[in-house]
Amino acid sequence: MTRISLTVNGRLYQGEVEPRTLLVTFLRDHLHLTGTHIGCDTSQCGACVVHLDGISVKACTVLALQADGATVTTIEGLAQDATLHPLQEGFWAEHGLQCGFCTPGMIMSAADLLQQNPDPSDEEIRHALEGNLCRCTGYENIVRAVRYAAQQMQSNQNA
Repeated sequence: MTRISLTVNGRLYQGEVEPRTLLVTFLRDHLHLTGTHIGCDTSQCGACVVHLDGISVKACTVLALQADGATVTTIEGLAQDATLHPLQEGFWAEHGLQCGFCTPGMIMSAADLLQQNPDPSDEEIRHALEGNLCRCTGYENIVRAVRYAAQQMQSNQNA
């Protein structure tokens, strides 16, 4: 077992893990943050996307040891004081989800996109979400949800 320390959603966590423990497993099984989903076990689906030091990564491809000393944000960390993040609001308002399994990863990938590009085109949104698979929606409402969030975030900055 190896001792690790990382900040998750603004809170410092310390614990012991086996060297082979994946970050997604640590988040779900050790910290009980189950919003980060395990979908495919092959890094193809994107259901496990989190932000590691501000950059979106698939948590099934990162060992918990690699996150030692890092800052991690999960879907649970996006909302602020019970106020939904504009992306969470957008997925609700624009019907960007059906079963919801892919939604946390989609939202985390989209949050990374909007941090880098606050006014993406539909093509740029689709490109940014290429690593996230959804079996239910057909993606059009997901693109609308991201566009909605981009507009909300720009309005909030101008207010």
